[in-house]
Amino acid sequence: DFDRQVAEIQIHAAVLNGFTALGMPKTVAVA
Repeated sequence: DFDRQVAEIQIHAAVLNGFTALGMPKTVAVA
């Protein structure tokens, strides 16, 4: 599904953003 791929991309982007932010666990807040 295209929507599913978009959601996965957004999740990966959020994870990468969390790592760039001094490795702070922002992914937990997003999830």
